[in-house]
Amino acid sequence: MNLNMTFIGQMLSFAILVWFTMKFIWPPLNAALEERQKKIAEGLAAADRSQKDLAQAQDKVNELLKEARGKANEIIDQAHARANQIVDAAREDALAEAGRQKAIAQAEIDASASRAREDLRKQVSALAVNGAEKLLRREIDANAHKALLDELAAEI
Repeated sequence: MNLNMTFIGQMLSFAILVWFTMKFIWPPLNAALEERQKKIAEGLAAADRSQKDLAQAQDKVNELLKEARGKANEIIDQAHARANQIVDAAREDALAEAGRQKAIAQAEIDASASRAREDLRKQVSALAVNGAEKLLRREIDANAHKALLDELAAEI
């Protein structure tokens, strides 16, 4: 092998190039690579944290939904209980109103029966007077004997 000056110059140039690259080009390039690795690691960590946060949020949402369903069922149960109370109260009011209407109708029936008895007594007394008049064959003054007719009506 023949070593000549060109080969030594090329080796020296190559050594300077390697030294220059190691001194000035490699550190910024290495720093850029490390920064990129750090950003990727931070991104992965953030993704893991966001997945954990998402799982926690999902659990919280499920818990809130369960609580809301429980409250909704409780409100529905209260509404059913209140509806039953209202129905019972309406039933009691209707029964009370029916009893009151029945009492009023019974009072009207009793008053009507009393009036009918009184009318019947008057008719019977009038018939008795007519019968007595026919028996006696003389005319009886109804105004003069009103007290007698009332007493007869009260006895019947």
